Amino acid sequence: MGTAFARFLGFAALWVVLVRGVAPADLAVGVLAAAVATWASLRLLPAEAGRVNLGALALRLPRFLWQSVVAGVDVARRALAPGVPLRLGFVGYRTGFARGAARNAFATITSLMPGTVPVDDTEAEISYHCLDVGQPVAAQLAAEEREYADALAPGKRLG
Repeated sequence: MGTAFARFLGFAALWVVLVRGVAPADLAVGVLAAAVATWASLRLLPAEAGRVNLGALALRLPRFLWQSVVAGVDVARRALAPGVPLRLGFVGYRTGFARGAARNAFATITSLMPGTVPVDDTEAEISYHCLDVGQPVAAQLAAEEREYADALAPGKRLG
């Protein structure tokens, strides 16, 4: 219930920003819009699907930014240097994160690993398109999962 209330407040605040203030006559429309948006968000991403610890995630921001730079340089090097081999392909990775907020955040974070991008998410695994399948992609993903586990799935042990 707390998740629904928090989402409702967030959608209501967004509505206030979008309409640039609240006139009493518009209040009913805003409440209705926030309620419908809350219902839809709970249907699409149920509360039990996972919590993300924003504080712990913020502590990893420098790592995330550094990996963004490294990934950009790596992709640019591969695209512009004629002698750098590309071995395109797909790698499936079984993550310990359940589908939901934590798994989505993990996929977003790992999309910045050099030469990888998540392209599919099934119940069993996340599939990544890789520029070089010869790289230890699965091992790098496992390291990232361990690094972000306490931020993306607080209090849960990942198998």
